[in-house]
Amino acid sequence: MINITLPDKSVRQVESGTTALDIAKSISEGLARNVLAAKVNGEVIDATLPINEDASLNLLTWNDDEGKAAMWHSSAHLMAEAIEQLYPGVKFGIGPNVENGFYYDIDFGETQVSDADFKKIEDRILSLAREKQTFNRREISKADAIDYFTGKGDEYKLELIDELADGEITFYESGTFTDLCRGPHLPGTGMIKAVKLLGIAGAYWRGDEKRKMLTRIYGITFPKQKELTEFLEMLEEAKKRDHRKLGAELEIFAFSQKVGQGLPLWLPKGAELRERLEQFLKIVQKKMGYQQVITPHIGKVELYKISGHYDKYGEDSFHPITTPIEGEEFFLKPMNCPHHCEIYNSIPKSYRDLPYRIAEFGTVYRYEQSGELHGLTRVRGFTQDDAHIFCTPDQLKDEFKGVMDIVEIIFKALDFNDFIIQISLRDPDDMEKYIGSEENWEKAEKAILEVVEERGLDVIVESGEAAFYGPKMDFIVKDALGRKWQLGTIQVDYNLPERFELEYVGADNEKHRPVMIHRAPFGSMERFVAVLLEHCAGKFPLWLTPDQAIVLPISEKYHKYAEKVLNLLNNSEIRALVDERSEKTGRKIRDAELKKIPYMLIVGEKEENDGSVSVRKQGEGDIGTFTVEEFVKMVNEEVDRLLDIKI
Repeated sequence: MINITLPDKSVRQVESGTTALDIAKSISEGLARNVLAAKVNGEVIDATLPINEDASLNLLTWNDDEGKAAMWHSSAHLMAEAIEQLYPGVKFGIGPNVENGFYYDIDFGETQVSDADFKKIEDRILSLAREKQTFNRREISKADAIDYFTGKGDEYKLELIDELADGEITFYESGTFTDLCRGPHLPGTGMIKAVKLLGIAGAYWRGDEKRKMLTRIYGITFPKQKELTEFLEMLEEAKKRDHRKLGAELEIFAFSQKVGQGLPLWLPKGAELRERLEQFLKIVQKKMGYQQVITPHIGKVELYKISGHYDKYGEDSFHPITTPIEGEEFFLKPMNCPHHCEIYNSIPKSYRDLPYRIAEFGTVYRYEQSGELHGLTRVRGFTQDDAHIFCTPDQLKDEFKGVMDIVEIIFKALDFNDFIIQISLRDPDDMEKYIGSEENWEKAEKAILEVVEERGLDVIVESGEAAFYGPKMDFIVKDALGRKWQLGTIQVDYNLPERFELEYVGADNEKHRPVMIHRAPFGSMERFVAVLLEHCAGKFPLWLTPDQAIVLPISEKYHKYAEKVLNLLNNSEIRALVDERSEKTGRKIRDAELKKIPYMLIVGEKEENDGSVSVRKQGEGDIGTFTVEEFVKMVNEEVDRLLDIKI
């Protein structure tokens, strides 16, 4: 007999070889019908695999991310089976689950496939799902695996097999389809009740632009039709909120093929919006003892070799810039931290100078693949609200908490009230990914976990997600549609201070090594603005929006009074403009609504005689008549409430 510990700490004794699905059935048939996979001793596996030793067990359902992942991974196989039946002779690359659904990269040969073919593929997937096929896992020798895919003529799978060792290869078989796969998978396809193919795109095999372009088909499945319907409704709302669409309509940013892919151009309204975000953070930082610095956009290659960024980001960086001096090379900087280390080193420090806090809105560059670029969320040049704190080990936790306070101030001011905190630690099974000593990593991870405990925070802890130089805390925001975005980050680093030989003289008159905190509350200005645009659907908070008010004269006769109102508003630091077009007032109101302008001030004969404005609020309609002074006071009080910063 073996002991199985369930999440409620209860222990069940079962025969060795019992499956997670068997245990679910012993609890209730209803539970068993909903089990998609299982987590055994922290590892996600098929719920149908035998458990042969004492273990902790979590039964994974649709309510668990790992449960969804198992369904979507299984659905990728089911789609491949359907496509293989509909298009004999196709070859398959990889077919993973992703955040919302799955995809499969497919070589269709000479056959042209488009979204017009989606309906018949979906119908075949549902037909196969209703067959209630099982997913059967089979360990196979490398030689037999090669024989199978050689016979099938699938060079993509053969390439993947070539990189695997004998004894670690598994096949999964379902219906008529066999795939090279590690799993896990559903107990059976009958759990898949609704399917929708979402898109089709080209994808180079293994992301290499020199390799063949395959066809990538995206899809998603659900255990209930109702959930698919809700998801599609959310997608329609997401299209309306797409930051690329809103960014163009609101004249925030643009791209130019002549400038280059992934290099955004901030238009006047966008530049003003971004400047206000930067000034907001600068005010907060100044109150918390930060000093602003500025560093070049390039640095010598040696700088990034010292920091480790050359090894870690070299393949994702622009090629080095050569100079007339033989052997001299520069990089467009992939990160700001090496420059900040050199700023620290420029003047000798004592313990009295610490903590030393420096901040910069520094632009960095990464050569993202063209297929990965997406609006402002994935670009090749982006500006980080970067800062680095150099402190003594005794100051580390207080400084870390201070950065957390800044993140919370920003989220409050921008109405990001729903967020989770993730702690990212090393992957103990792949230490080659990281730099630095075991001792330094242990100290850094211990400090973050102690801060979490002292603040009583509910956090998610993920192994293997740390930065290459240290553990980190990420703030993952849920937007108005419930989508998750990683924004602010705080990282603890004992390693770069060693690499750059940073020192301070302690109270004992001896030299010591400072600890370094990396932090970026916005993350990057580009990504943050994109997420904010989609979160608020372009209706920015009043303090941030490019135009807070627009004056709408009902005819040309009142243009002069409209200009007078505009001057009064601008002199009171209210951002406003006048619509002097010869359009009807109703059309002007509709256009102002589409531009997401918070307040519309309508002026005519009555308003001119009274020295007043008739006010409409975006999305609410008429809110009354005010003197200009009363309106200014109302706007300023609303802004003050939104920016109620307590430090």
